[in-house]
Amino acid sequence: MNTTFLDACLGKPTPYTPVWLMRQAGRYLPEYRATRATAGSFMGLATNPAFATEVTMQPLDRYPLDAAILFSDILTVPDAMGLGLTFAEGEGPRFAHHVRDEAAVAKLAVPDMEKLRYVFDAVRSIRNSLALRMNKGVPLIGFSGSPWTLACYMVEGKGSDDYRHVKSLMYARPDLMHRILAVNADSVAAYLNAQIDTGAQAVMVFDSWGGVLADGAFQTFSLAYTKRVLAGLKRTDADGNVVPRLVFTKGGGLWLDEMKDLDCDVLGLDWTINLGKARAIVGANKSLQGNIDPNILFAPPAAIQTEVKRVLDSFGKPHADAAKRGTGHIFNLGHGISQFTPPEHVTALVEAVHSHSKKMR
Repeated sequence: MNTTFLDACLGKPTPYTPVWLMRQAGRYLPEYRATRATAGSFMGLATNPAFATEVTMQPLDRYPLDAAILFSDILTVPDAMGLGLTFAEGEGPRFAHHVRDEAAVAKLAVPDMEKLRYVFDAVRSIRNSLALRMNKGVPLIGFSGSPWTLACYMVEGKGSDDYRHVKSLMYARPDLMHRILAVNADSVAAYLNAQIDTGAQAVMVFDSWGGVLADGAFQTFSLAYTKRVLAGLKRTDADGNVVPRLVFTKGGGLWLDEMKDLDCDVLGLDWTINLGKARAIVGANKSLQGNIDPNILFAPPAAIQTEVKRVLDSFGKPHADAAKRGTGHIFNLGHGISQFTPPEHVTALVEAVHSHSKKMR
């Protein structure tokens, strides 16, 4: 198996900089769209382990990526709490029931993980498919939304431009918000541990909406509960292999000095922070993931290559001392890939990352 991604997570020297892409299995690929059409709906796709395996593997068949990521959705956990998740074409996720008052909050509880069996069956199925790739196999990343990000959807009932309902609840009834976040944190930890038990080789917490919080509120309502998740996670799998833990907070560069002490192995960055400056802040006890602007993929391949080189150079000389942990680097986008991305432009990006990072060593 290609362990370059795992080695970079753990601060070991690597022969090149590994690369994978957030939402790498998605609508930009025509084969994904064909599979989704067969499945009939997004939830039909996500809740069917065979379909989930198929679409997880699709980008690996196209590109020499260094990791696979489980095909699922961050909102499976609140769906298992009984909130009724649906996806309307062109509208994104919606919950039939939202959580905005004492009665709704009182009903919340860590869900029975059996309700998420389809996710764990998909993890097993994907690991089996990766094992069949012989020396081309790559590690599988499991994931969940962060407690705060899940709470945003649970309170708003859908995506939001202004986060009016969730922030109103947070400021007016912090006691209720803390109750939601505590249940979410314990649910996420249980969910990720179940993914580890069924084959995930690394796990990632997506704090997609942490960056919408004010300073002070971020530490209280997002960071504290991400810490609670990390404290509950298994460190190794059933075979004793270390399972790296990754945390990505979109818009979180402002708080990197505080996030550097999180009990995780990798901090993901969006495109608003310089990798070299981030590396100086976090030091050798963390690796970094990121952080090219996803919109570069709409530019011509030559421009993509130039920007890839700039991002890699901004990180600086790669860690090379096998005798000690260093700051590893996993190349990624600063957020998810756009559905409108030309697939051939991803080829240019992956090739540029591998090529230039080898030259840097």
